[in-house]
Amino acid sequence: MPDCLFCRIVSGELPSTRVHEDERVIAIMDIFPATRGHALVIPRAHAADVRDAHPDDLAAAAHAAQLLAGRAFERLGADGVTVMQSNGAAAWQTVFHYHVHVIPRYEGDPLVLPWTPGTEPADAVELEELAASLR
Repeated sequence: MPDCLFCRIVSGELPSTRVHEDERVIAIMDIFPATRGHALVIPRAHAADVRDAHPDDLAAAAHAAQLLAGRAFERLGADGVTVMQSNGAAAWQTVFHYHVHVIPRYEGDPLVLPWTPGTEPADAVELEELAASLR
């Protein structure tokens, strides 16, 4: 897709710092990192979000994220790793080409939970209604 930033990176039209490549995905360093070592896993094939991505691309992205998370622990000394993926502007997606963030976490880093977990359990009837909608 010619106007897609990530398609242009995948094709080599735009520069990137690649840390992993296989036949389905590439992984690059995020140029606006949340923490030291923040990487993005990007399928080579364009898909706007998880709904459009080929299942094999999803599996390849998950495998690459697992690989990079392990390296963050082993090689960067991360205390944890956040693996994050957003779909749609309301979910904070800013580049509309499916991708996965692999964000090394360090004690005392500036990142915080984007939501406050509830203090009361959800209504059981509502949970069942929602579950039925998702089945």
